[in-house]
Amino acid sequence: MGSAPDALRARHWDKRNFDHIVAINNAWQIREDWDYLIFPEDFPQDKHPKTHLSHQALVTATQYVPIQNQYGGFVYAGGTMAFTAAYWALGHLKPSALLFIGCDMVYPSPAQIALGEASHFYGSGTADPLRQDHSLQSLEAKSARFLYFAQQEGCAVFNLSVLNASRLLFPRMPFSNQDQSSLHALAEKSLRETRFNHQVVKEALALESHLNYYFDSGRYWEHTALISASACRAVDALWLSSMQST
Repeated sequence: MGSAPDALRARHWDKRNFDHIVAINNAWQIREDWDYLIFPEDFPQDKHPKTHLSHQALVTATQYVPIQNQYGGFVYAGGTMAFTAAYWALGHLKPSALLFIGCDMVYPSPAQIALGEASHFYGSGTADPLRQDHSLQSLEAKSARFLYFAQQEGCAVFNLSVLNASRLLFPRMPFSNQDQSSLHALAEKSLRETRFNHQVVKEALALESHLNYYFDSGRYWEHTALISASACRAVDALWLSSMQST
């Protein structure tokens, strides 16, 4: 669960349909029965839950940086929490399906916000994925990359959003408290139908390896002088072109 206004739809979904609920940043406020709360190092202390239950775990950089590094690091994955949470969940939880809500990363314009349109379920917040950052030039490319890695591990990925626009290229799935058996059937169907051009994927991974924009600490922003924006765009272009329509 991310923090887009659309995420509030998840408030009343039956928990029995999910093995785990992962909340990103402020999204722990949406429902009390979350299992994991993942947030970055600069997430303000006053935004943390005051208490949490024994089965609920807080996931910080200590846990997610090593897993992110297993998938090539933050520059290639995209340095925003929607993707960080995605790779952490893939690597740690080993799911057969990952379902996203409130992570579309489409924000109202300043004029729309001035008229009262909310950017987040709690009101107006900072649109972190839109900051100037070499790793976030194409959120669509980063979602394609994640979709590929998930597919390689037998994990189907869905976007549960009903919004018209999304920066995620994941297959859409309208959700209305389906039981797990129907979700598994949809996941198997999605894995069969999601296609990648493996030659282009091979080129993308080779370019990533050649550029070597890998920083063990995860703090890639401390090494921006070593990172070329145009080279990152070339990597993104390959990931975008690797997806094949069905």
